[in-house]
Amino acid sequence: MRRIRWGDADAAASLEALPFAGETIFMGAEEKVAPILDDVRNHGDLALVRYTKTFDGVDISPDRIPVPEAKLKEALDALPSEAREALDLAAGRIRDFHEACLPRKIETRPAPGERFALRPIPLQRVGLYIPGGRGAYPTSVLMSAVPARVAGVEEIVMCSPPSGEDGEIASVVLAAAALAGVDRVFRVGGAQAIAAMAYGTEAIGKVDKIVGPGNIFVAAAKRLVRDVADVDKDAGPSEVVVIIDSPAHAEWAAADLIAQAEHDPSAMAAAVAIGREAAGAVDESVARQLEGAPRREVIEKALKGQGAIVEVSSRDEALEVAERLAPEHLELMIERPGEFAGRVRSAGAILLGPWSGAPFGDYIAGPNHILPTGKAARFASPLGVLDFLKWSSEVELDSGAAARLAGPAARLAELEGFPAHASAIRMRAGGEQ
Repeated sequence: MRRIRWGDADAAASLEALPFAGETIFMGAEEKVAPILDDVRNHGDLALVRYTKTFDGVDISPDRIPVPEAKLKEALDALPSEAREALDLAAGRIRDFHEACLPRKIETRPAPGERFALRPIPLQRVGLYIPGGRGAYPTSVLMSAVPARVAGVEEIVMCSPPSGEDGEIASVVLAAAALAGVDRVFRVGGAQAIAAMAYGTEAIGKVDKIVGPGNIFVAAAKRLVRDVADVDKDAGPSEVVVIIDSPAHAEWAAADLIAQAEHDPSAMAAAVAIGREAAGAVDESVARQLEGAPRREVIEKALKGQGAIVEVSSRDEALEVAERLAPEHLELMIERPGEFAGRVRSAGAILLGPWSGAPFGDYIAGPNHILPTGKAARFASPLGVLDFLKWSSEVELDSGAAARLAGPAARLAELEGFPAHASAIRMRAGGEQ
């Protein structure tokens, strides 16, 4: 891992080179996926069949795009008891947290005869994208589907790429879909799956919103369909920043850096160490733990490419570095973490104290693990129930309120040059219909 000493002349430039670059990568990916989106929009399921063969190496007929509902239940019933218990526990904790986040209808009555409100309304049909590739991701199913179900979404569909000789989706992913209440699952991946959910095909109807992580081509496709379906924030490579103020926490800090790096060769993992002693201890711990790491090749690529240990001299400097990185996960292995957390403005998830490692948030804590990456934590939020709701305002006036407000409202309409608006308002000034 590269070492950066905050305060050196090139420190800021070295730091800027760490996170996911985003825009420049997406530009090339968008050019590649645009023809795929057009093809699926024009040719539907036949295009999905062709791209599944091309990109996934799986021969599939249109009638095999949907996964039979019974297959989801079979997968859930076939889970080993310990795996089922772990998924049940995670699903329950995710559900409990997101139920606590449900907003209520907001209503005001500022004067007699006036009532105004803002009402949350669940989306009707939501599409989830669950990646395949390096592994199976049942917890991504839970983190996507459970909040949607809690929000009251009427129908939840899911796309995931098929693999292997049988062209199936991983059984544990199907089990999680059954547990989370997914209504329909489809054997389709990549940009073509995003197109199918956005535009609709014979097998996969159009959805109102698409959420879930994926590779660069999936993310680029989501960007290009935003005019026909809402999408969540781009999900880039995983990120963690660990702030540490004592060598005593170096082993756990190193373990969490390595854990994040094993996601992807493009993952970003950085330690912000307060003092030279803490920085050196993290460096030594990472080197030692890497020796026996099962996914060492992936981890080393990530740490060499986007890994760093930033040595700072104070908590204020640590905060400055963290804010510049605006990471997906920010771990605070420091004294008085709650006091420090209150000053943080840009992080997807803030994990307080040495016991609250990011892997707990990935699997079992309850808050969502689908988080903003690539510095998007400056303006974006974790996925949650709010993402599956839209809002409508309500305006209700009686005759007396309309008479009171008619004069100033009509004058404002005339100021803007809309006499018909003013006339429609003044009709109500007399109090009779």
